[in-house]
Amino acid sequence: MFKNSICVLFVSCCLFYFGQSASAQDQPNIIFILADDLGWGDLGILHQNSSTHPRRHKTPYLDQMASDGVLMPEHYCPAPVCAPSRASFLMGVHQGHATVRNNQFDKALNDNHTVATVLKDAGYKTALIGKYGLQGEGEDSKTWEAYPTKRGFDEFFGYVAHSDGHVHYPSHPWPIGNSESHRVGKQVWWNNREVSGELTRCYTTDLFTARSKHWIIEHRKTSPEQPFFLYLAFDTPHAALQVPTGPYPSGLGVDGGVRWLGQAGEMINTASGTIDSYRHPDYVDKGWSDVQERFATMVRRIDVCVGDLLVTLKDLGISENTMVVFTSDNGPHDKTYIAGKRYEASDFQSYGPFDGTKRDTWEGGIRMPTIAWWPTKIPNNSIHQKPTQFHDWMATFAELAGVLPPARTDGVSMMRSLQGGQDQKPSRIYVEYENNGKTKSYPDFLKSRGGKKRGEMQVIHLDGFKGIRTNIKSHTDPFEIYDLKTDVGERKNLANSAGKFKELEQRMRDQVLRLRIPNATARRPYDSEFIPGYQNENELKAGFEKCLEGKFKYVPDLTASRKEATSSSDVKKKIVLSETQTNFSGKFRCLNGGAVMVARTVEVMESGRYLVALHSKSRTFVRLHESGIIDADFDNERRKISTKIELNLGEGYHPLVIAGLTDEKDELSFTVNFQRLGATPK
Repeated sequence: MFKNSICVLFVSCCLFYFGQSASAQDQPNIIFILADDLGWGDLGILHQNSSTHPRRHKTPYLDQMASDGVLMPEHYCPAPVCAPSRASFLMGVHQGHATVRNNQFDKALNDNHTVATVLKDAGYKTALIGKYGLQGEGEDSKTWEAYPTKRGFDEFFGYVAHSDGHVHYPSHPWPIGNSESHRVGKQVWWNNREVSGELTRCYTTDLFTARSKHWIIEHRKTSPEQPFFLYLAFDTPHAALQVPTGPYPSGLGVDGGVRWLGQAGEMINTASGTIDSYRHPDYVDKGWSDVQERFATMVRRIDVCVGDLLVTLKDLGISENTMVVFTSDNGPHDKTYIAGKRYEASDFQSYGPFDGTKRDTWEGGIRMPTIAWWPTKIPNNSIHQKPTQFHDWMATFAELAGVLPPARTDGVSMMRSLQGGQDQKPSRIYVEYENNGKTKSYPDFLKSRGGKKRGEMQVIHLDGFKGIRTNIKSHTDPFEIYDLKTDVGERKNLANSAGKFKELEQRMRDQVLRLRIPNATARRPYDSEFIPGYQNENELKAGFEKCLEGKFKYVPDLTASRKEATSSSDVKKKIVLSETQTNFSGKFRCLNGGAVMVARTVEVMESGRYLVALHSKSRTFVRLHESGIIDADFDNERRKISTKIELNLGEGYHPLVIAGLTDEKDELSFTVNFQRLGATPK
């Protein structure tokens, strides 16, 4: 029989993290640029340049950025729409753990670690310029629960509300818009001040770029030794197909291109002329429709703005100490917001060689046009052939800053593979999303896929294969399985094949239950299913205890450390849930204080519903399988912490990891209590 309480004492040899206290000189600047609704196929170097389609547009500056950096053709967004994608990026978690899911626009980003808080804690100056849409309820910067300056950003300039980002001239009504909301001005906030009245004739792509350039230049003047993180979130080429007032100003960089003037009525140097009037000369007199000219012009404007930013970095002498990432939040849109007109993603094959658009989980909806650029630090003219996802950026940026990511992070650092290494820890690719629409019936798409109801959708990568389910009604619904290495168009469903794919399909159904937690605001048909245990204990890795000496502002992910901590020899103990209530208690020492991570195996003798409760004296984070089940880390002072969750646990073996910070006695002391509540009702 298993004793109700186990106490394990472990004294480790503590190791220093490879860059835990990195100096500012070792910390590069980081810029993350996010386009809105730009498809994989909209990038010249990925598709447009080689397309045989009758209409093509150009992205010369982004193409050059890719030639000077790393092209990432297998990078995925967390969900095929903006709010959950942007939230998952900021929080460093996939949609199985995110609190913003589906179409939850303007929902408050939960109060926890963000990319900005992690980098700010590491000494960075932080700014968000552009579109946000994760503020929560309220009317202004004081009442919005999750205003950017309350989530780790030192400065914010841009659209707060999601719908405000649907038009691109905030000061001007748009008389040809197809709804009343498009025919009124929008709010732009600059920290705690609303400034839209000062933005006459300001086109947002230009405005956000000019503000970003100015912020970087001023920071370089005032704090040259401090690294910075800039999140530049464009609101284009989103469906309001509005174009600039005129051509891009001559020259680029500090003394050219778009420039911040900072005066009401002439805030930037392109705030002149007639709004929504310009067409790029490469796209006129080609027999294209008005909306096609508009879309191509918008993409070209983003392109030159990115080029302007890169030249600015070179002019300032900081390009070799700045990593820049360019990507998009989801697949291409198929709207115009212009009364009586329509744009289709098929007009330029914005989805590339894939099926799917925005709100689809087919590759065209979730595969993003992504480039990483860092002169002399990452190889130029290279291709990153590994599947990665938005939540990997938090871990990546943490490594650049010389710190470990929070334990709650779902991602892994991509730096080793971006720099050409082959020992990259694989990313977890996971998507879930719900939408009542249907996949487009474009001629390029598989005929049987066109018009197919989306409903509840789910994607997981396992063993190098993609599993996808659409219109899910039950957890027993099968996955379709595709080999994307040989079948990027997802034409051959391997799930119907005999042998390993039958077994793989079942493992996909099991694995999705092991990596997510239900969310009451975004219910799924599989929320009440049992989390399946492994039937063979040998399938699991041995338990361990790790300790890392140092001072941490949050519970770190010790598995991200490049140095292995010494493990205890007593690592095979497991927690056997054979009684009504079972405790796993421990006191783990870390000499001179630091972070501790403990792994054990939980054996569930009888399937049922269990109350899992954590009692701890310091910050602690708990995972079961890949699921972050208890988060008692963020903003918790050194006090007794008690947190609980109800889980449906299936019979078998379940890996458990407890990570935490030591208290004033250099100990992590905790109890994880499992109480069986009964069988789970069906």
